[in-house]
Amino acid sequence: MEKRNKIIIATRGSMLALWQAEWIKSQLQDINPDFEISLNKIKTTGDKILDVPLAQVGGKGLFVKEIEEAMLRNEADLAVHSMKDVPTDLPEGLHLSTITKREDPRDAFIAGKGINSFHDLPQGAHVGTSSLRRICQLLSVRPDLKISQLRGNVDTRLRKLSEGEYDAIILATAGVKRLGYADRITEILPPELSLPAIGQGAVGIECRVNDKFINDLLSKLDHEDTHVCVRAERAFLKKLEGGCQVPIAAYAQLIDGKVVIDGLVGSLNGETLIKERMEGHPEKAASLGTELAEKLLAKGAKEILDEVYGQ
Repeated sequence: MEKRNKIIIATRGSMLALWQAEWIKSQLQDINPDFEISLNKIKTTGDKILDVPLAQVGGKGLFVKEIEEAMLRNEADLAVHSMKDVPTDLPEGLHLSTITKREDPRDAFIAGKGINSFHDLPQGAHVGTSSLRRICQLLSVRPDLKISQLRGNVDTRLRKLSEGEYDAIILATAGVKRLGYADRITEILPPELSLPAIGQGAVGIECRVNDKFINDLLSKLDHEDTHVCVRAERAFLKKLEGGCQVPIAAYAQLIDGKVVIDGLVGSLNGETLIKERMEGHPEKAASLGTELAEKLLAKGAKEILDEVYGQ
């Protein structure tokens, strides 16, 4: 193997992104303590636009584009991403070499005082989330809720809840746990109520296709079961041509040696939710995801997505 001891990791500068980058750095140093590993913190388009709902900004890769450009300029050897931020189409010359073991992929319901569960929310309660996926699913169960856009880092969102701007907020359980705020979680929402985002809870590592040294190194961090499940979810997303800012959800699990994947497309007001489940062999994970998407399209998902994209 080629001898290199200096490695540069590209990452966003948010607390969660830095936690993930430092976590990968520590795992690489466990492999070889002589590695000199530095972080190249990059501000992405998604980090710069904080006053507009992401769904209105449009485009895919809001949180990865500048990072990928840095890798193509050889300013970093690898990039660490939250998988739910990674578009299904990557620039030529780059690929997702590794997906690490998934943390809890479900959504976390975090409420103010006196509210002990999602179903405890009073009539017309004010809930904060930045996700159209969550909004459509929660409104389908509780159309009375007032749901407002909530942007910013995890600590910023928790502070806004504490200051009384919201009765409750919804965050990804994985990020809340990773940053040490697990004690703030009121309830972890079951997938039947809030099906997770594609790749939620998984950390992906992107690098240059032709960098054999980095690819060989990263192969030691790959978690095969997670990679299979996320592959199915991303194939589902790719067929629907969705980004992370549309009301699309999918969650794949390995159960008794089979991939079981649930998929959903919902209207923004929550009045229509199209759901399906499929299962199959892990080797056919990607085609299973594609097939599931085709099922939803046949049941009317295209009309819903056309309406969302038209707004």
